[in-house]
Order: sequence, then C-alpha cells, then structure tokens
Amino acid sequence: QVQLVESGGGLVQAGGSLRLACAASGETISAYAMGWFRQAPGKEREFVAGITWNGGSTDYRDSVKGRFTISRDHAKNTEYLQMNSLRTEDKGVYYCAVSSTVRGTYITPTQEYEYDYWGQGTQVTVSK
Repeated sequence: QVQLVESGGGLVQAGGSLRLACAASGETISAYAMGWFRQAPGKEREFVAGITWNGGSTDYRDSVKGRFTISRDHAKNTEYLQMNSLRTEDKGVYYCAVSSTVRGTYITPTQEYEYDYWGQGTQVTVSK
C-alpha cells in the first residue's frame, strides 16, 4: 500500500510561482508512473502532468505547458510540480497520484482510472 502526502500549496499572486511536493511512503514507487491532477470548485478533476517511472518522459495538459515542470527524486520517493507564471485559472486542489498499472513501462498515464494511489490534496489559490 502506498501513502501519498502533498505539500507546498498556498496563496500566490498571478505571475508567481509555487513548488508542490508529494512524498510517498509504504513501499518503493521507483517503478511506478506518477502524476498531478487538479480540481477547481464546481469542476471535474483534470490531469495536469505526468512522469514515467524513470523520469525519462513527461506529459502536460496544454494550458500548463511551458509553465509547469514535473520531476521526481527516486532517492526521496518524492515527486514535484514546479509551477511558474501562475494564472487565476490554475487555482484548485492539487492531487498527486501514483500508477502501478504501467509499472516499468514508458507510458505516462493521463486518465484518473489509470492511477491507483492518491494523496489528500493541497490547495493552490492564485489571486489577481
């Protein structure tokens, strides 16, 4: 069983930056893909970014490309989401997730059902 804990959320002005972290415990996730999703009030949860088990491939939703960077540190069993040039539309609860369904492959899952472990979420608020 994998437990995930996010941190790094908060309030930032538009144009600012935040760095989210997601620490995993319970078992080693080095062979699993990881991802970030977000959910704004009144909207469905959506894919933000994903990274393969070895960090060799990443994927992003179009609206965050060039502004967000996903990364992972195997030694720390942690993934990160660096968010720059934040916009008001980036606000929401950000969830990290781990996918064992594509274990050891070079696939970056982008759908919720492909992820089997989820964190509790961290709030990101972007003011004008």
